[in-house]
Amino acid sequence: MNFSKRLLKLAGDYPDREIIHFLKTGESDQHLTYRALIEGAGRYQAALRSRNVLQGEVVILILQQSIELVYAYFGTILNGSIPSIMPFLTEKLLPEKYRKDLVSLIEITQPSAILTYCDFIDELSEIQANNAFIKALLFSEEIETGADVLAGTGNYPGIERDGDDIVLLQHSSGSTGLQKGVALTHQAVFHQLDCYSKTIRLSSRDVIVSWLPLYHDMGLIACFLMPILYNIPLVIMSPFDWVRAPHRLFQAISHYRGTLCWLPNFAYNFCAQKIRPADMEGIELSTLRAVINCSEPMRRSSHQAFLERFSQYGLQPSAIATCYAMAENVFAVTQDGIDKAVTYDEIDQETFQKDKIARKVFNNRPSIYQVSAGKPIANTQVRIMDGDGRELPDRHVGEIVIKSNCMLTGYYHREDETVNSFSEGWFKTGDLGYLAEGELYVSGRKKDLIIVGGKNVYPQDIEAVVNEVEGVHPGRCVAFGVFNEEKGTEDVVVIAELERDFAEKDRQVADQIRKMVTQSTAVALRQVYLVNDFWLIKTSSGKIARAANKEKYLFETGHHAG
Repeated sequence: MNFSKRLLKLAGDYPDREIIHFLKTGESDQHLTYRALIEGAGRYQAALRSRNVLQGEVVILILQQSIELVYAYFGTILNGSIPSIMPFLTEKLLPEKYRKDLVSLIEITQPSAILTYCDFIDELSEIQANNAFIKALLFSEEIETGADVLAGTGNYPGIERDGDDIVLLQHSSGSTGLQKGVALTHQAVFHQLDCYSKTIRLSSRDVIVSWLPLYHDMGLIACFLMPILYNIPLVIMSPFDWVRAPHRLFQAISHYRGTLCWLPNFAYNFCAQKIRPADMEGIELSTLRAVINCSEPMRRSSHQAFLERFSQYGLQPSAIATCYAMAENVFAVTQDGIDKAVTYDEIDQETFQKDKIARKVFNNRPSIYQVSAGKPIANTQVRIMDGDGRELPDRHVGEIVIKSNCMLTGYYHREDETVNSFSEGWFKTGDLGYLAEGELYVSGRKKDLIIVGGKNVYPQDIEAVVNEVEGVHPGRCVAFGVFNEEKGTEDVVVIAELERDFAEKDRQVADQIRKMVTQSTAVALRQVYLVNDFWLIKTSSGKIARAANKEKYLFETGHHAG
């Protein structure tokens, strides 16, 4: 079985079933049947075919979260080509930064086509001129109006694809991560979805509601491909609409009687803090059987705040669930909160932080809670390894490694990265955690990746921007994340050494750093800490020591590591 055969069979068996309900602010909800999905996707498939885009060739999609993106995605699959969604340009990002990331992705991925809007024709024509492998630029407006090609003929090359063929690329939402496309086969995705759907007890009574972006694995796999390919109604909206009016998620759950929803940790705090009582009038959340926390470090306090705020609208404590997932495993690695309540592990704070052992709390000493991500799903194995590749016993913190039948084929056109990510068949996640009674607890990241509101942020990207700000001593800055208990996600902190001539202009320099970082990256930077010469700690090799500088900052400012 492949994606195209599965989709066409569903369309044949249930042509008039409304499978997607698309919500857009200021407009009536759009209801899409399987028949309409195939018809719309057929137009995009025909457009690709007319431009000689072939099976197995990559198509980059630069479209807003919309019905057109749905058509384009499945049209690419029906053509036997490989879709790869790129985050859409927002007003917050500088065009120069966005273009640099796009060019980097294109150089590595080498797509045969780019599908976007007419507004980008000048920009993309220049990129196409510099990359001969790009056969075609296609524009959604022309396809939708029929100006580009005739409607699809029903001859879909995608049905010829084998299970071992690559069906899609997932790219990280972080800008550096865009250079590492996770290549997944038809079979790998079906292995994941077959197993995960059983783990969460997916049934015909379910309705999935989501605002998550489709360029991220949580949005793409759990909240897009799974419902559409497994005949489960999907209610979807744009993340931009959600962040402006988060109560619309709950309105949709209430109206469509939603049962399943996935959220990053920050969204639990965001909803609890930002949604007004007036916006919740008449809303009923009792149909929710699982609100699954995923994609960034999970916090017990975030769950508590969410339940306290929304239990009066019918939200049940049993609905709180957790998951550890990654694109390299298609999506889920573990799951908790479906057949039992989520486990919260209260451990001794000092032993955990100093000895990296999650010892149960004792003698009324200071403690912290770790949130279980659950047990591995049936087709996935999890181990904890030390720095020398030895397996660690329960409650010892080390690197999480995994093995399954739904792993990535590799990082697309990045054989070096693929080889470095595996050890004796086990994938090295780069995340830290421990196992206890068969359940996984994710405690941090081996690398310096910062996760802000579910988005991957690479400190090197931020530091590159800061180093260009007038008044900052070149090469003397550092960025890292500090968990914000109120927000339920990490805040980015930038420390920069001021040049001596700017000692009296520190406020101006700090404001410029905030402005440039906010415009050039995925971070709305607020915390800037300006210091004098030689404040920053360097390693013996002359590199800025990120962890040591974070500890120094926390000590000086009176913060405490979370």
